Order: sequence, then C-alpha cells, then structure tokens
Amino acid sequence: MLPPIATAFFLLCGLFRATIATKEPHASACSPKKFKSLSLENIEIISLNVTANRNFSTSGRNATGGVGVIPDIPGVETATVDICLISLTYTHPGQHDLINTYIGLPLDENKWNSRFLMHGGGGWSAGGQSSILTPVLLGYASSSTDGGHGPSASTADWGLTNHGQTNWPALRDFSSVAISEAAVLGKLATRLYYGTHARYSYWHGCSTGGRQGHAMAQEHPELFDGIVAGAPAISWDKFAPAGLWGPFIAQLLDTQPPLCVVEAFTQAAIAECDALDGVVDGIIAYPGQCQFEASSLVGQKVNCTDPNGTITITEKMADVISAVWQGPVSEDGRSLWHGFHYDSSLGSMIGTTCTSINECTVVPFPISEDWVNVFLARNPSFGVNSLTREKYDQLFQQSTDQYSSVIGTSNPDLSKMKKAGTKMLAWHGMADQLVPTNGTVEYYERTTELDSEVADYYRLFLAPGVTHCGFGSGFDPAETVFDTMRAWVENGTVPDRLEGVAVAVGNASATRTGYLCPYPQVFTYVGGDVNSASSFTCR
Repeated sequence: MLPPIATAFFLLCGLFRATIATKEPHASACSPKKFKSLSLENIEIISLNVTANRNFSTSGRNATGGVGVIPDIPGVETATVDICLISLTYTHPGQHDLINTYIGLPLDENKWNSRFLMHGGGGWSAGGQSSILTPVLLGYASSSTDGGHGPSASTADWGLTNHGQTNWPALRDFSSVAISEAAVLGKLATRLYYGTHARYSYWHGCSTGGRQGHAMAQEHPELFDGIVAGAPAISWDKFAPAGLWGPFIAQLLDTQPPLCVVEAFTQAAIAECDALDGVVDGIIAYPGQCQFEASSLVGQKVNCTDPNGTITITEKMADVISAVWQGPVSEDGRSLWHGFHYDSSLGSMIGTTCTSINECTVVPFPISEDWVNVFLARNPSFGVNSLTREKYDQLFQQSTDQYSSVIGTSNPDLSKMKKAGTKMLAWHGMADQLVPTNGTVEYYERTTELDSEVADYYRLFLAPGVTHCGFGSGFDPAETVFDTMRAWVENGTVPDRLEGVAVAVGNASATRTGYLCPYPQVFTYVGGDVNSASSFTCR
C-alpha cells in the first residue's frame, strides 16, 4: 500500500514523562528467569528469548502504521534506547498457527513513565518488533505481534490452507486474537518486571491500526484506558472488495486512464467546489454540497508528462471516475459501500501503469486484490479481469456473509467499552484516498442510534483536506491526537476540539492551526483571516 503518515505516532508532542522514585533494575533483571510465568492458558510457547540491550539502535527499524510503513523520522532514526526485549513465539494447540509477539520495556525502571502503549499495524501487517521501539524510547512499556505472519509474507501463503480453503485460525489471529493476546502478555510482562501494574494503558493506530483499535473497543475494552483510532479500515468485509470497484469498472468499460487524467478530474472538482466553505485553499470542506459532474470534462485535452503526450478525456473515462466517487453499486442499483470525496486523490483506486499515453494497464489496490483473489475466489491467480458484473456482486455478498463476524469490526454496540470506562478518539481525513471517510461516519452514526450518550466515551473528528492517516493540505491532527486522548483519560479533559495543522493559505512554506470539531459538528469558517484559528468555529 501507499506510504502513509510519517508523524502520527513518532512525534507525540509534549508527552508527559512521569518517573517513579525507586531503584533501577540492573540489566541482569532482564532475564528469562524474571519472565518464567509469562504465558496464557490457551497457548503453547515454542520459544522465549529475553535480552537486555543498552544503546539499542532504532535506525532502520521502521514501524508499521497506516496501511504501509512509517519511514524513519529525522531526530528519531538515529536514536538509541535501553530496552529489555522479549520475543515470544507460540501456537494455539490444534490450530497449526505460529505467532510472534514482541515486548519492550524501558531497561531502567526510572525511565518508565508507568504507562503501557501499543501501536497498531498497517495493511496486512499486524505489527512487529519495530512497533515497540519508539514507545520504549518515549518511556512506555509496549508490546506488538506479527499476527501470525511476517510483514513480507504473501497473503496466499497464510490466508489459505494446503487444501485451498480459508485459513480461519490465521485470519482470526490477524483480525484480533493475536492483538488482544499481545496486550495481555505485554501488560503481564510489565508487572513482572517492575513489580506493579501500568497506571494507564493505551492503543494508538491508524488504518489497519485504526481497525485493530475498534476491534479492541468492541471486544476487549478492558485492556485499554484510551484508544486512538485514525482512518479505521472498519467494515473490512465491505471496504476490501469495494477497493476493486474502480479497476473492475475500468475493465468492464475497456478504458484505462493514465494517472494524469485521473488527477485532472480531482483538480477540476476542487476548482469547482473549493469555495463552497468560504475559503479558497484547495480543500473541499463541504463535500455534500459539491455537485461536480465528471462528464463536464469530456472532450477536454490533458497534457501529460508521465507518460508524455496529450490525451482527450472520453465519456468512458468520466464514467470510471464517477463510479469511484459514487462507490460500488449492485447490478440492480443498490449501494454496496461508500465512495470517495471529490478532493481525494484516486491514483490508488484506479491506478495504471503506462508504456505510452494510450497504452495503460490497470493496477488494482493491493489489499483489495489480495482479499478478492485469496479470501473470496480462493485462487491467487484470479485477477480483476476474471470479474463479470454478476461475479462482482456475488463476491461482495460472499465477503459480508462469510467474513463480517470475523474481520468486519463494525459492531456498533460499545456497551462493554462504556462499562469498562474506556475512551476512544477516532479521526478521519476527509480527503482519504484509501479508506472512504463516510464508512467511519456511518459507523459512528450507528453507535449513536444504540446509545445517545456515546459521545461521553467515543468521539469522531473529521479533518478537511487530510489524506490517509495524515498529510495533504488540510488540518492534520496526527501530532496532537495522542496528547488529547491522554488528557481525556488522565485529567478528564473532554475533547470538544482537536488541534490540526494545515498548510497556510498564500504561503506553502508556512502553517496555520485549526481546531477540528466532534462529529456531527462541522468545522466552519466565520470570516476574517483564513490563517487564523479564530476565524473558524464548530457548528
């Protein structure tokens, strides 16, 4: 998947680092003997390795995040950390799975801030050793898991059994089982090492990590005091096959527009609808009011540089773009899932590779392609070219019928979370190009239908102009959202606003600050300097 946010987790601005007045455990305390009782009733441990590491380098150990990999961050990639590193490999007897869990503890007790933090995965990666390093660097105890397969493993290698059927234990491990077990093991190891429980426990993730956070909120909220879930890939059973809608329509219409044409539609829509919110800043803050028609560009010429040449927009090209904006529909016209907002870059949903301006091949969204080929068709060589109109509808229905309860992560009943006293703060960029924003909105609305007081423990913030898990020209809250969650949990400071930072209007090298609104309130311009936070309010 595309590289996602680079700052959603590493730059947790202003983190309070509490210390405790007690003796430092020596490196010798970080030993297998210390963790001899580290286990769970339903697992069989294959191996347990414990090492004390001084000046353990975080360089080259990128953490998964969003739906791809968070690159090294200046000032962090050269850091070293003193860490008690625990690697645990285990299986669930009779299920033929193999899970690797990693636990990191600040080696010296006076460097521990009395808190536990897990960081979510991305794409098909549930997490891994890299995901625990920055939390430990920042003073947290942490754990993570590979979910039963390595980050580079082919989906077909773990998603199907030797008999070509769905590997249900492996999918459940990835979906939530290994995540909750990593939390229990990590918190147990924390107690064994420091002799006390973590004062507060947190989850922080985006995309797959956001879905994992919702899974914990729905199934095991007692494990965390606070959950931050950005751009959550929830309703996976619908989101995943929906991502193949654009390539399917493209092959159905036999048209494969190069990226320059796809971007021309996006830029035209922004030009048409940008001013609807009162500010011309390249952001469509009111997508519901945008009535732009892709067909209005038919006949226009686009000058491209990669591939080089000029191409005329056709009616079929416009139909493909309209389909992606609308979202998948069944043959009889029923909406199957949400589409994308007009200012979302569609290069991932209708990607192509071209040898010339008129010779392009569609490149499907990898997660969706894997899902359809491996888990639905159960044939890794299936491919979008094998789809017919009837077959697409059939596979979409199969996805919801067979997988909703396993990986859908869309149960709106958060009564267990309410009872546990857990808080969840979700946020989603409105220009997200991978996970449709309205899927998260729909989920939140369903939770409010069940509990009118859901905002007491679960809040959703929408970020205009922000792409998947961060970036874009809009008000990105990635660097402040975790602090906001901690203040809610530890101080009772209810998040009525969420600070976001955007590119300044008229000066691309400067920034402006805005305060995002809890849904259903809308971030609204009320007049004045567009680069001033006081010019916006929530209505």
